[in-house]
Amino acid sequence: MQDSTEQTERTAPTGLLVYESMFGNTAQVAQAVAMGLREGGIDLEVVNVRDHPTPEKAAEECDLLVVGGPTHGFSLSRPSTRHDAVRQGAPLSAEEHGLREWIAALPPRDETRLAATFDTRVTKVRRLPKAAANRAGRLLHGHGFDVITKPSGFLVEDVSGPLVRDELQRAQAWGRDVATTATRRLAASRN
Repeated sequence: MQDSTEQTERTAPTGLLVYESMFGNTAQVAQAVAMGLREGGIDLEVVNVRDHPTPEKAAEECDLLVVGGPTHGFSLSRPSTRHDAVRQGAPLSAEEHGLREWIAALPPRDETRLAATFDTRVTKVRRLPKAAANRAGRLLHGHGFDVITKPSGFLVEDVSGPLVRDELQRAQAWGRDVATTATRRLAASRN
């Protein structure tokens, strides 16, 4: 039996959830996903890309990076699509920075880290062959992240919302599933 000085303390896996939101729907989904991740044992920080337009040190140090944003033109937002969202009623600050630029600014990685992606999309195009979460996953993979789950899309009734009924519960459950997968992968890599 080891005494307490020989035992290695295991801390909870750390996570960073970065989201982009135009009308508040993706922000609601991000908070629900965060709740599920925390329930699954992830020590998590949640960041709105508008408040932190460039990746912070936390993105380099976390065990799991989760990103989410609205689907614009079958992909992540671009300056032109954010401008269109502002013209449709999104706050002016929504135009300044997007998840696409945030991911592009990630520094190169020496080691693989885990990632997961989600997006919001309008119900009439729920079965998109391409969406924000898919593009985010490809970009993260190009930056050395291992995307551990299939990208998930959460539905809104119209561009400005509201969310479809029960999507927040589904987002919370998805967050728990991501936490379970990440915890297993991290445990396996440490053994």
